Amino acid sequence: MSGSAKIIEAFLNALWLEFGLSDNTLAAYGSDLTQFDRWLANQTLLDVNESDVSRFLLYRQNQGGSSRSSARMLSSLRRFYGHCLREKQIDKDPTQLIDAPHIGRLLPDSLSEQEVERLLQAPETIHALGFRDRTMLELLYAAGLRVSELVEITFQQVNFRQGCIRITGKGEKERLVPVGEEAMEWLETYLSGARQEIMGKRQSDYVFVTSRASCMTRQAFWHIIKRYAKQAGIDKHLSPHTLRHAFATHLLNHGADLRVVQLLLGHSDLSTTQIYTHIAQHRLKELHSKYHPRG
Repeated sequence: MSGSAKIIEAFLNALWLEFGLSDNTLAAYGSDLTQFDRWLANQTLLDVNESDVSRFLLYRQNQGGSSRSSARMLSSLRRFYGHCLREKQIDKDPTQLIDAPHIGRLLPDSLSEQEVERLLQAPETIHALGFRDRTMLELLYAAGLRVSELVEITFQQVNFRQGCIRITGKGEKERLVPVGEEAMEWLETYLSGARQEIMGKRQSDYVFVTSRASCMTRQAFWHIIKRYAKQAGIDKHLSPHTLRHAFATHLLNHGADLRVVQLLLGHSDLSTTQIYTHIAQHRLKELHSKYHPRG
């Protein structure tokens, strides 16, 4: 292992011990730092000044990187060099005086209730794998889960009596997420039928499994979502969070309290949830028409 690789690994271990960050978050930090290290070529990560960081960010921009991507990279570097400064590995933080690039607030892509219905009906449920996919889509939308949270659900997390699922989200934070009756019915039927057909005599703690009886990856399920969206005639730009965005938007459209949505999504900061108020236009117009004297 090279000197830079050891430094990065020590930093990631410190993040995990101190903050309990998820594997995906740690992998993102590792990827950012590895990119910077490769660009430095003969320099080491600990022999960097402000000019080096600025030139690297400019290089990324010239390569077509977005302002949002550059801001995330700078955030990773700031956290890394802040750690190095505390550990007395460097005398000065080279990122301290660098301004983050300005980024506009992007509204998340969402689907209308009609589009969600078409997406949910796209899988052919007469087949075991299609029934599994329909169940996953139902649960993703009903509970507003992240794809990574969905694919990692185990039997121990599901409480059919209370109609909820215990989710471990970002930063290893747990939350109890209620699931509607319809999604729970799909889940119960899947477990008693399609899943047994997929598994045969094999065993797994994971609720959602592949034809090889292994846990499905988030990348694999993302490809499944895109395939069904195409079948449903949905040509919007989709992301793995599209149904999660739809979950939040539709709740607000139907009058849910913003703080309740915050708890259901597992957001630690209300400002993260507030972005959905900008896309819940249907509900806002309805309330204006109903209650404003000039509506």
